[in-house]
Amino acid sequence: MTDPRIEVSGLIVRYNDVVAVDNIGFAIQPGELVTLLGPSGCGKTTTLRAIAGLEDPSAGTIRLNNETVYSSAQRRNVPSEKRGLSMVFQSYAIWPHMTVSENVAYGLNIRKLPRAEVEMNVRRVLDLVQMSNYADRPASKLSGGQQQRIAVARAIAFSPTVLLFDEPLSNLDAKLRTEMRVELRELQRRLDITSVYVTHDQEEALAISDRVIVMNHGKIEQIGSPETIYNRPESIFVADFVGAANLIKGSLKSPGIFETIGGLHLKAAETTKQNPTTLALRSAYITLQRDADPGSNTANGTIHRRMFHGDFIQYVVDWPAGQLIVRRPPTEMIEEGANVTIAFAPEHCILL
Repeated sequence: MTDPRIEVSGLIVRYNDVVAVDNIGFAIQPGELVTLLGPSGCGKTTTLRAIAGLEDPSAGTIRLNNETVYSSAQRRNVPSEKRGLSMVFQSYAIWPHMTVSENVAYGLNIRKLPRAEVEMNVRRVLDLVQMSNYADRPASKLSGGQQQRIAVARAIAFSPTVLLFDEPLSNLDAKLRTEMRVELRELQRRLDITSVYVTHDQEEALAISDRVIVMNHGKIEQIGSPETIYNRPESIFVADFVGAANLIKGSLKSPGIFETIGGLHLKAAETTKQNPTTLALRSAYITLQRDADPGSNTANGTIHRRMFHGDFIQYVVDWPAGQLIVRRPPTEMIEEGANVTIAFAPEHCILL
């Protein structure tokens, strides 16, 4: 395996008595896109800013391209502009008095590159972000999505080895945000730039990432592929924060058998956790059937509420263990008050 492009170890960031980042560590391989995911105040943006050199950590080590750029032990802190990385901010930070080309060229001119090289790189990146036709347009005349493209173009113009994204899509409307996440992912893969992406949007993190780092209260809860984070959460926080999950209380009756507070016995996936008290079950992995024969991991229920969300229907279902949230395709329309058989597979029952 090649050496990591980014290595963070023992990182601590304090603001007076508040610990914003609490002794975390991870490594990111060349070409990977890794997302820091978590709620507001979890430390994800502070971690990103520490990598960028915009925050002064209290302890730990940060290495970029096999070079130590921060070390509390060595008392080393390389300035941000010398770390060979670039950053796309939430606010885009576009200069409104400049044209599109002038905005993209700004960082290249600061580096005192030859004029011909600056012009070549500006044309190259504007073509990559599909903004070549807007080169001479004033930046103040651009839409939000166009400004976001220009911010990305400016960030990649000098060919950085590491690209950092701080919630770059949060100011866009839902439809444009979905389109732009596809474009960003395609661009990152085409350029093969190692990227760290910060967001609180779980759907966004799962859609674009090679790996996801879930953070909570300054600590890392879990690191894994989007599929692992979604299907095999390692804590109640991850199960509850990433995706829609039912958290069912109870206890382990015997190996692989979980007894709910309501007395149901459910088969569950194998676990190494001692004395699990919660079974996590994703709402998308539950089926609702009429007049089905009872079997393993089935129970009778009643539709309490039905909510139409367009791409799916969300049901609140009364059952012996309380209530379940169930998401089904819009083709499966069941009226409120109907009796149903609830069914789900043991491998989707995660003990925590």
